[in-house]
Amino acid sequence: MRPRADALRNRERILAAARETFVEHGADTPFDEIARRAGVGNATLYRHFPDRATLVHQVVVYVMGRVTAHAERALAEEPDAFAALVRFTHAAADERIGALCPMLSGDFDRDHPELHAARAGLEGAVEILMAAGREAGLLRTDVAVGDLMIALAQLSRPLPGTGCLDADRFVHRHLQLFLDGLRTPARSELPGAAATLEDLRRKAM
Repeated sequence: MRPRADALRNRERILAAARETFVEHGADTPFDEIARRAGVGNATLYRHFPDRATLVHQVVVYVMGRVTAHAERALAEEPDAFAALVRFTHAAADERIGALCPMLSGDFDRDHPELHAARAGLEGAVEILMAAGREAGLLRTDVAVGDLMIALAQLSRPLPGTGCLDADRFVHRHLQLFLDGLRTPARSELPGAAATLEDLRRKAM
């Protein structure tokens, strides 16, 4: 039986609220606060997500899915591949993708099949997006998906503590500075090697 429309809406509200509270206060945010922000009762929250590990897992999958959809839409709708990359990067920052990093520590199950599928979908979509930019001669050839994802995570992740949340207003400004550096022709030679997706996976283990 398919979930009712109101149940799906409640689930979406809970995931969105959990994402925002995790950004502001970490993954240990009380469920009461998440339920309050989502506009649902505690019983509704627990019915969808019986424990914290389940909720954290589903927030990670939720954010990855939304970011993947942004990559696919940007490539399909923008006039050129670099414009698509710019649109995707700013949209991914708005989805708080940088907040996933601290949630992937501790006892988080990185080998869950659902997580593998979500990560593969995201990586594949961004690979296609960047390949299109290189093929069009718009994206420098000495950068890889890992470079983009590391910069995105670092520049969109708020500094610890609620007192630093005002830094959000600089995120898109700094992302655009980074994106301008990805354009070809390159103005300098980059030190080291491009960060690949395999590099990122090794760092996460």
